[in-house]
Amino acid sequence: MSLASSQAEKVDIEEFIDRQKVSAFQWVILGLCFLIVAADGFDTAAAGFVAPAVAKDWGLTRLALGPLLSSALIGSVLGALISGPLADRIGRKRVLAVSVLVFGVFTLACAKADSLHVLTFLRLVSGIGLGAAMPNATTMVSEYMPKKHRALLVNVMFCGFTFGASAGGFAAAALIPAFGWESVFVVGGVVPVLLSFVLFAWLPESVRFMVANSWSAEKINLVLGRISGKVLVEQHFTIDEPVNQDERSPVALILSKQFRSGSLLLWVTYFMGLLVYYLLTNWLPTLMKDGGMSLQQASLITALFPLGGGLGAIVCGILMDRVNAHRVVALTYVLAGVFICCVGHSVGNTLLVGLLTFLAGSCMAGAQISMPVLAVAFYPTNGRASGVAWMLGIGRIGGIVGAFAGAVMLQAGFAIDTILQAMAVPVFVAAAALLVKNQLGKRRIDFDSIAQEPRPESN
Repeated sequence: MSLASSQAEKVDIEEFIDRQKVSAFQWVILGLCFLIVAADGFDTAAAGFVAPAVAKDWGLTRLALGPLLSSALIGSVLGALISGPLADRIGRKRVLAVSVLVFGVFTLACAKADSLHVLTFLRLVSGIGLGAAMPNATTMVSEYMPKKHRALLVNVMFCGFTFGASAGGFAAAALIPAFGWESVFVVGGVVPVLLSFVLFAWLPESVRFMVANSWSAEKINLVLGRISGKVLVEQHFTIDEPVNQDERSPVALILSKQFRSGSLLLWVTYFMGLLVYYLLTNWLPTLMKDGGMSLQQASLITALFPLGGGLGAIVCGILMDRVNAHRVVALTYVLAGVFICCVGHSVGNTLLVGLLTFLAGSCMAGAQISMPVLAVAFYPTNGRASGVAWMLGIGRIGGIVGAFAGAVMLQAGFAIDTILQAMAVPVFVAAAALLVKNQLGKRRIDFDSIAQEPRPESN
C-alpha cells in the first residue's frame, strides 16, 4: 500500500527514512552539522597557538595560562549538560542555532579582550555555546539518517573535528605573525555567526522530535516529502519506541531504572577515553622529548596521533553498521590500549614509534568518535539529546582530569613507558564498560521477549 493511499494509515518515521536513499536534503543536514563540529576542531587547535602569543604580549607565565586553556573546556561541559534537556523540550534546531550564535559572538568578543580575566570569561561562555551545539548536532544527524548508514554518517560528521583542527592550525600559523592573535578569534567568530544564520534559515527541526511532540501533519509531511522527493498528505505518524507519557523530565528519563545502568556505563567509557586522549594530546610532545627525541621529532610524532582519527572513525562506522556496534568499539579501545603500551616500549626507534603512535591515535579517536552513535541508539527520542549531551559533557570532565593528570605524573618524575602503560588502564576500563553494557542489553532483550510470550492457560 502506498503512503498516499490512506490518510488513516500510520506512517512509522524511522521505517520511512530507512526505506529511502539518502537525499540531497539529508546531505545538507549532514554538511551543516559537519561545519558545527569543524568549528570545535578549529577552536581547539587555534587555542593552542593563541595561548603562547597572549602570554608573550601580556607577559604571562605558563602557570597563568592554565585557567585560560581550560576555561573553554569547562564551558563545554556546562553547555552540554544544560543543552540536552533543553533540546528535548523545545527542539534540536533552536538550541543548535542559538548555541552556534553564542559561540560565534563571544569568540569575536575575545578579540577585544584587554586582560587575562576578561579573556578567560569570554572563552568560558564561548565554550558553553560550543558544548551545547555538539551533542545536538549528533542527535540531529542520527535522527535524519537511515539505520543502515547511520553509524558511518554520524562518524563522517565527527571527522569535521579533524578538518577544523587542521584549518585552525594553518590559520593560526598564518594569521598570528601577520595580524596578531586577535585575528584568530575574528575568523573563529565570524564563521560561526554566519553559520548560525544559515542554520536558522535552512536547518529543519528533527522529524522524530516533531512526531514525538505532535507537530502538525502539514509540517511533518513537508519534511518527509523533501526526503522522498514526493508530495505527501499523510495525517497519522508514529515512532517505534516508548513515549514519555508520564511527563518525566529528560534527565529523569535517562537516570530512570530502565536507562540508569546503561547511562553510567556510557559515561564511564567516554570519560576514560577522553582522559587518555587529552592527556596524550597535551603531553605527548613533552613525553617524547623526555624520551630522548629532539623537539622537531617530538612534534612530528605527536602530529601523527590525531592524524588517523578520521580513518579510524570511518572504519568503525562501516563495521558498526554491519556487526555488533558495542563489540566493534570495545575492540577498538583494546587495540588503542595495546598500541599505547607498545609506544612506551619502542622509544628509541623513531620510525616504529611514529607508526605505533599513528595506529594508537587512529583507534583512540575512532572509538571516541563512535561513542555518540551508541548513545543515540540507546535513548528514545524524548531523552536522546539529553543522553548524548550528558555523555559528552561528563566525558569532557575526563579531558580536564587527563590534562592535569599528565602534569602530576610528569612532575612526579614518572618515565615515559610507565606513563603510557598507566594510560592503557583507563582504555581497557572503557572497553570493559562497553562489553558489560552490551551484555546487560542482551539480558534485557531476552527478558522482554520472554515476558511477552503468551502464558499457557491453566486447566
